[in-house]
Amino acid sequence: MTTSAQHAKRLLELHHQATPVILPTVWDAWSAETCASLGFSALTIGSHPVADSLGQADGEAMELSEVLAVVRRITDVVEIPVSVDLESGYDTPAEELVHRTLEAGAVGINIEDTVHSMDEMRSAEEHAAYIAAIRAAADATDTHLVINGRTDAFTTDADPEAQLTDALHRMHLLEQAGADSLYPVKVPTRGHLEKILSAVSTPLNVTAHPVNGAVPEGLSLQEVSAMGVKRISFGPLLQRSLTDAMHEILQPWTPAS
Repeated sequence: MTTSAQHAKRLLELHHQATPVILPTVWDAWSAETCASLGFSALTIGSHPVADSLGQADGEAMELSEVLAVVRRITDVVEIPVSVDLESGYDTPAEELVHRTLEAGAVGINIEDTVHSMDEMRSAEEHAAYIAAIRAAADATDTHLVINGRTDAFTTDADPEAQLTDALHRMHLLEQAGADSLYPVKVPTRGHLEKILSAVSTPLNVTAHPVNGAVPEGLSLQEVSAMGVKRISFGPLLQRSLTDAMHEILQPWTPAS
C-alpha cells in the first residue's frame, strides 16, 4: 500500500510536470471513486461541495472533525493522492491542523485568506505567517504536505488593478512562506491571469468549469497549459453541473410531465 509520504511526493511532482495536474473536486466516496476510475492522478475535496452534500453551509459552518470524517471516508476508498480545502483553517493552530489532516489521509491542503468566523480577510502578512507555520509543522513530519495558498483578493470591492496589486503582494508572500502552489480565485480576465503568471514562479491553480472551460473567460485546457498554469481544480462547479444533468434525466418522469 502506498504511504502518505509517497502520495505527497507524487502530488508535489504532479505540480511540476509539463501539463497541468487536473484535480476533480469531489465531496464523498462515490464522487471520489467515480473520478479515480476515470484515470485522474489526484483529487481535491471541496469545502462547498462537502457542505452541500451534508446539508450544511459553506464558510466553516461545520466542525473541522466533520470535514475530516469525510476526508477519511474518501481516502479509504481511493489509492491516489488527495488534497482537501480546509477554508481558512477552522481557527485551528497550524501544527494541529497538519497532524489532523495527515491522520485523515489527505496529503494536500488548501488554505484561504478569508476568515469566515470574523467575516473578513487576513492581512497579507497574517495569511503568509499561517502558511509558514503550516509549512514548518509539515516539514517536521515525514510527509511533505502540499500547500495550496489561496487568496480572495479578486473578490473585494477594490477596482481590478488594485485587486491585482493586492493579489500579487499576497502571492509573493505566500511563495516566501513555502506554499507549493498559488490559488487566486475569480481572476477576472485573461490579461490578469497572464500578469500573474509572469510575476510568480510557484505553480498556479485556476478553476475550471465542466462545460465552459477554465476561468477566466472560458479558457480551454490547451490555452491555460500553453500559458503556464500548472494546477486545475473545479471548486463547487463540478457538483453543481450534475444538477442540470439530473434535471434532464428526471424531467420526463416528473408529475408535471
